[in-house]
Amino acid sequence: MENIAVLIKDVDQQYEGLRTSLGLLLEAASVQMYVLNHEIGNMDEAYSENMEFIDEMEGERYSNHPANVEKYGFKPITIEEMLVKLKEADLIIPF
Repeated sequence: MENIAVLIKDVDQQYEGLRTSLGLLLEAASVQMYVLNHEIGNMDEAYSENMEFIDEMEGERYSNHPANVEKYGFKPITIEEMLVKLKEADLIIPF
């Protein structure tokens, strides 16, 4: 099983990053989605439901922004911790 990291740094690309993460999970990959340096903007019902699908499909959601951890259930991560995890990834997809 491939280990894939999806890095979402651009607020305007958060939907695309989430959709990519879901698609990869459907292909039986191990996926870690990282939302970095910003709070999720425009948290609508569709985005919330898709995050629940990631959780149900055993994907992982991380963020270094405290609001994402507190409001949306992301696992907290520092940049240093993320770098260690990225070394284990077979593929890194940036947004």
